[in-house]
Amino acid sequence: MEQTKDINNEIQTESKDAEILRLNREIKKLTRHLNFAESLLERSRRMTIAKSNVESVLIAEKSKQEKYMNLLLENSPDIIILFDSAGRFIYCTDAFVKLTGYTSYAIINGKSFTEVFSQFMPDEWTKRIADMFRNALEQKTPLSLEESLKFSASANIQHFSIHFTPLVNAAGETDGSIALFHDLTEITQAKEHAEQASKAKSEFLANMSHEIRTPMNAIIGMTSIGKSANDITKKDYCLNKIQDASSHLLGIINDILDMSKIEANKFEMSFTEFNFEKMLIRVTNVVNFRVDEKKQNLFVKLDSKIPKNIISDEQRLAQVITNLLSNAIKFTPDYGTITLSTNLVSADNGSCVIKISVTDTGIGISDDQKDKLFKSFSQADGSISRRFGGTGLGLAISNNIVRLLNGEIWVDSEFGNGSTFSFTTSALYTTISAKPLLNNVTWGNLRILAVDDSADVREYFATFAKDHSLSYDVAADAYEAWKLVNKSIDDPYNILFIDWMMPGMDGIELTEKIKKINSKSQPPVVIMISVGEWSQIEARAKSAGVDKFIPKPLFYSVLEDCINECIGETKNKQFSESDGLDYTNKFSKNTLLLAEDIAINREIVIDLLADTGLHIECAENGVLACEMFRTSPTKYDMIFMDIHMPEMDGYTATKLIRSMNCPNAKTIPIVAMTANVFKEDIEKCLNAGMNDHVGKPLDITEVLVKLVKYLAK
Repeated sequence: MEQTKDINNEIQTESKDAEILRLNREIKKLTRHLNFAESLLERSRRMTIAKSNVESVLIAEKSKQEKYMNLLLENSPDIIILFDSAGRFIYCTDAFVKLTGYTSYAIINGKSFTEVFSQFMPDEWTKRIADMFRNALEQKTPLSLEESLKFSASANIQHFSIHFTPLVNAAGETDGSIALFHDLTEITQAKEHAEQASKAKSEFLANMSHEIRTPMNAIIGMTSIGKSANDITKKDYCLNKIQDASSHLLGIINDILDMSKIEANKFEMSFTEFNFEKMLIRVTNVVNFRVDEKKQNLFVKLDSKIPKNIISDEQRLAQVITNLLSNAIKFTPDYGTITLSTNLVSADNGSCVIKISVTDTGIGISDDQKDKLFKSFSQADGSISRRFGGTGLGLAISNNIVRLLNGEIWVDSEFGNGSTFSFTTSALYTTISAKPLLNNVTWGNLRILAVDDSADVREYFATFAKDHSLSYDVAADAYEAWKLVNKSIDDPYNILFIDWMMPGMDGIELTEKIKKINSKSQPPVVIMISVGEWSQIEARAKSAGVDKFIPKPLFYSVLEDCINECIGETKNKQFSESDGLDYTNKFSKNTLLLAEDIAINREIVIDLLADTGLHIECAENGVLACEMFRTSPTKYDMIFMDIHMPEMDGYTATKLIRSMNCPNAKTIPIVAMTANVFKEDIEKCLNAGMNDHVGKPLDITEVLVKLVKYLAK
């Protein structure tokens, strides 16, 4: 029994252990399930958090996108309008609201296209566009067109590209539409400007062809006529016409070269000190012959407050004034009047501003033409250019020069009533000169009579006399002057300024009468003034007793020097170019070496200088010129050196001569001859060792000036 009991106990113990093991296994299993469930819960929690974060990010990103979309629409330069299926406003960009002048979008929200656009556009336009939009909606087809619109009374007309697109949903139904207005104004204007520029350049080239061919035809035609003519007078006539045509052609070429420099931004200035009044005298001397041809009156009014010497670009300043005077002469009819006025605008601390104006009684300029005047390759009126001639570049070049001189240029004109072209220029100066008074002259003892039928000339003389404290009278014609002379027998006039061309009795007849009544006493000095050429009347005038001649327009310095000459003061003598100098055999003791490869150019130089007595020896290239000088260095007094020659150019030849170890090599004057007349070309000549420069085609006056400068002892 006990054994059985023990066995049962053992069995029970084993059963308990097995149950415990089973329970332990169940517990472990449950623990694993529990841990798995917890991990699932944790993962679920984390997923929930992650999902929440994603939703937050998506919400933030959506908000960001909406923000930038709103900014895009608010700041879009294009007009964007959304319409519902009935064509009513449901959205538009701020560009439309601002352009139309509405205070807010709310004012037009829900209104139809026709109702909104009819506020600022014509009804027929609004209806036409609304019908086009409606057709595009019905056909579900995008539409594009270009229109010029003016969205408000204060706005400018703008050119738009309009794109209209129906909004079709997935079911194929039209829910609305979108209209985009893209501003093409700048592009359209740029295109128009480009087309205008292209047209202007084409017209310019056609005009240049005409302008160049015209003088060329004259040169060729007159050459043929002159060759076949037996009469010397006819030959001289042809030669004069050839000279005029050649000068005109050279002017055209110079204008084209200047404009090419401006277009390439290589237009340079050269600032030097010069006498302002003398510059004006040179300019008027250049245009005087054309004034004489058209029997016009040219007056110069010089402000005495302008500094005597200024620092500026003399050549370019003279070029602008010459252009304005040339235009005035061209567009002013015969017997018209042209006035060149100068005024001191301001002067302070060594700098001044001068205003220069050219006024004419010509055809005038319309308002439409004024806008084209100062533009490159553009003329105010092509038909007028054909009628009067010219390249149309003069004012464009002048405009650029004035800007480089720190000034501005403008025109005041009314069509049919003449024009006034004015410009300002800045310059430096040393001192403001006082009224010029001549030495050794007792001005108060002089009695002067000025006779001229022009009121402007009489006024000029009166101002001159008052500025110099002179005793003076003026007369409007020869008859009035004759009465004044007869009344002044006991206290006669010392100097008479008498105009040549006067109605009734001309100046020469008056001079002859005056000289006769003073034949037994000291006759007055008679100075003839005229715009005409002195050579036309010289013999007759001198026979009548005319002592001196000065051309119009008149200048203080010329009048002063002329009076000074008449009363014996000759130190500062400065007459007009018409008085001339006699160069006959002046250089007979000098020898010139001429280096020039073109035979006709050598012939021209030799013929031009034939009367001077100058001995000329020629070299056909730079190598020969160097050899001739090396062989006889003391034989030559001066060298004229062409720049472009075969075998050795003028630059190299000059450098080689300067490097020679022989007499005169370092000191002999060498003057360049070349058609390259720009500032950098001249500087290149000087840097090569040359002393000076003359431009081609040669101007005999310029050549003589160089000869006097370097050969006269």
